[in-house]
Parts: sequence; structure tokens; C-alpha cells
Amino acid sequence: MVQIKTPEQIAKMREAGLVVAAIHAATREAAVPGATTKDLDEVARKVIADHGAKSNFLGYGGFPATICTSVNEVVVHGIPDEKTVLKDGDIISIDAGAIVDGWHGDAAYTAFVGSGHAPELIELSRVTEESMWAGIAAMKAGNRLVDISRAIETYIRRQPKPGGGKYGIVEDYGGHGIGTEMHMDPHLLNYVSRKRGKGPKLVPGFCLAIEPMVALGTPRTEVLSDDWTVVSTDGTWSSHWEHSVALTEEGPLVLTAPDCGKAKLAELGVVAAPDPLG
Repeated sequence: MVQIKTPEQIAKMREAGLVVAAIHAATREAAVPGATTKDLDEVARKVIADHGAKSNFLGYGGFPATICTSVNEVVVHGIPDEKTVLKDGDIISIDAGAIVDGWHGDAAYTAFVGSGHAPELIELSRVTEESMWAGIAAMKAGNRLVDISRAIETYIRRQPKPGGGKYGIVEDYGGHGIGTEMHMDPHLLNYVSRKRGKGPKLVPGFCLAIEPMVALGTPRTEVLSDDWTVVSTDGTWSSHWEHSVALTEEGPLVLTAPDCGKAKLAELGVVAAPDPLG
């Protein structure tokens, strides 16, 4: 079952989304050489507390932290700790969420620590982020779920990879519905699968977390002994971007973007829905 939200419920999700946006802003500023991933988790905890929200990551399936901190070859679900010290030249994907009055927000971004990053890493993050926006732009009434998957995959496949070869679109993890729970139906692939068919038709009230994960090498992953940390099997680095998005009568509303996605969607010829909070 896909949970269809009312405008009032979407407004609550927007409140949660703004808390997530605040976590992103604070952790991005704190992700500097010498900081530990636990330091970033403490920053996120404070933001959530200051907003009177709750964490939807802490305790989820036993997860022991407020955010996921995935450094370099870690694709997703990295656990913050005191041992992981950020170094100049690292990349880190930070996945964060929040709950306001029972409604969830969830979003991720990739940040560059310090300076001196290889052009291929900068391009990797750009391609991943832009593929996410291509997917968001495809979130239109009358389209089907597969149209979002196709938009993400098509964008990635059309980008030349520095040094040749192809980007690895991670297949084991993808986007998802979101609302009164963080992970809900439907599961959103970041590529087109004939086995999965076209998926449900998109209608106003549909809410999705759209989150491509792209690696410089293989799309294959494995889970480490902590039962959470997911790494690429060949050790290549990866990028992860995500936004929670609601489809409204007036178009897509990016719940976790400060401007509701207005600027980026305009570049793609799409008008973002107005902010329900004004």
C-alpha cells in the first residue's frame, strides 16, 4: 500500500524536512579535517533537540547513532565513531532524518573534506546529485514510478566518466516511500528493471525519498561485520544524494530543500510547488 498524504500532512512533512535541512547545513560546516564522525553526530543531535524534533535514525533496527556517516569507499549506513577522523581529501556522505509530530523527513548529501580532491571525485558527486534532480523532475502526476528510475539511470549513463568506463549504479539500495514511517512502500530503484514493471501511477499526495548512490567502480556492495556499514566490494569511492519529495496538485515539492527545490527544478524546466509553510 502506498500512503497518500493530504496537504495538511505534507505541511507537517515539510516541517520535518526543514529540520533535516538544518542538520545538513550544520554538519556540512562541521565536516572539516580533524573532526571525527562522532563529532558530526553530536552536531546533528543538537540540531534535532533545538528544533524540538525526534531522530528517526537513532534506534532504527538497532542503529546506534543520529546520522549515517559514510566516508570514501563506504556507500551508505556508516556508523559515527570516535576512531574515524576526517582527513584532507576525504569525501563523506551524510544521511540524516527527523520526525515532527509523527511525520518523517530524510535526506543525504556528499561533502568534500578540506581540499585537493581529484576531478573524478568532484564529477562523481555532481553526477549523483544531478541524477537525483533528474528523478525529482520526473515526479509528475500521470507518470509511473519507473519514470523516476529511468530519469536517474538515463542521466548517469549519459555522463562520460573521467578516465573511461562506466559509473556503478548501486543496485542493492534505493529510494522509498516516506510519511508516518521513514521507509515505506514503494521501493524506488535507481535503474530500470523489467522484472519490477512500471510500478504505481504517481498522483498528488505521493511522497518519496529519491536517493541515487553511485560508485566510481563496481555497483556491487557488501555489509561489514557491524551489520550496518555498506562498502563497495572493489574499494572504489562512492557518492550518495537524497531528498524527500511530495507530489502536490501544483507539482513536486522538495520537502528537505530550503527553497522547496525551486531553483534546481527551474533549471530543468519544472515549476516547484509553493512552500506550504509560507
